Amino acid sequence: MKKGEKLEIKLFGKWDSTSVTVKDPSLKSHISLNPVLIPHTAGRNSKKMFDKNKMHVVERLANKLMATQVNTGKKNEVLSIIEEALTIVENRTKENPIQVVVDALENSGPREETTRISYGGIAFLQSVDVSPSRRLDTAFRNISLGASQGAHKSKKSIAQCLADELVAASKADMQKSFAVKKKEEKERVAQSAR
Repeated sequence: MKKGEKLEIKLFGKWDSTSVTVKDPSLKSHISLNPVLIPHTAGRNSKKMFDKNKMHVVERLANKLMATQVNTGKKNEVLSIIEEALTIVENRTKENPIQVVVDALENSGPREETTRISYGGIAFLQSVDVSPSRRLDTAFRNISLGASQGAHKSKKSIAQCLADELVAASKADMQKSFAVKKKEEKERVAQSAR
C-alpha cells in the first residue's frame, strides 16, 4: 500500500457499504452503514440509550437472529449464516446485498401502530405514529422471525430462508415476505382505529 492511498474496508471482505443509499429520510439517521470488516462490536453500543443506531445494520440483524432459541449466543455462527445469505442475495439479484438489506428494512417497518387507551373503564385502540427506531426494531424482528419460521422443519437452511425473506421484503412482496405481511397487517389495524 502506497502512502496516501486509502484502505478500502468491505463487509466480510466482499461488499462495500459506502455506495448504499437510504431512501427513507426518517431512517437515515438510524441506519448505520459505517465501513466495517466484521460486524461485531461486542456490546459496545448497548450501554447507552439509542447507541444501537451507531451499530452496523448487519450486526443488528445478527443480534436479532441470535434471539431465536437455536442460535442464542452464537454470534460467529449467525454471522456466517448472514454472510451465506448475503452471497445468495447477491447471486440472485446482482445487486449489493447491503442495499437489499436496507431496502428490506425500509419496506418492512410499520409506519403506524395501535396503542390501548383506557378511558373511564373503557379500553379502545388508538392509532399512533411509530418512531424510526421502533420501525427498524420491528423490521429486524419480523425479518428474523420470517427466516427462522421458514427454516423450521424445512429442508431449506436458515441462510436460504433469510435470503428469500430479504429479497421479498426489498421488493415489498406481500405474498412471499413475512415481514411485509406483518407490516401491512399492523397498518391495516391502525387505519381502522383512527
